[in-house]
Amino acid sequence: MDLQILLRAALEEARLGLHQGGLPIGSVLADQQGRILARGHNLRVQSGDPTAHAEVVCIRNAGRRRDWSQLTLVSTLSPCVMCTGTSLLYRIPRVVIGENQNFLGAEELFRQHDVDLTLVQDPECIQMMREFIRDHADLWNEDIGK
Repeated sequence: MDLQILLRAALEEARLGLHQGGLPIGSVLADQQGRILARGHNLRVQSGDPTAHAEVVCIRNAGRRRDWSQLTLVSTLSPCVMCTGTSLLYRIPRVVIGENQNFLGAEELFRQHDVDLTLVQDPECIQMMREFIRDHADLWNEDIGK
């Protein structure tokens, strides 16, 4: 499985969200061979749904499944507690995080549940979020409940 290809796909989703006037956070869900099964980006602003974070949207887009325990979730940003909880609910065993410098999510909760975490610290993920937070602090604070 090529994690860089999956992270690039999540970044495409993040850019799509940004171009739609939302937050630049993207996610993909892949099988053990690295095939992308679902995609999602933060739609909270676009939809008015406070739960429409990238990872939750991606998991919703995956539909009904029975193979969750064989999948990998990739996100451009460290998942918040809601997104972490959704991943844990479906027992997704592997999570790839693009960056956690701009926001440290519930990574410790993943570790407590023996989720295999890979932290990339991708420069493009870091820069995109840094610029968004600088330019749209109000939307960012709303997204994280501040």
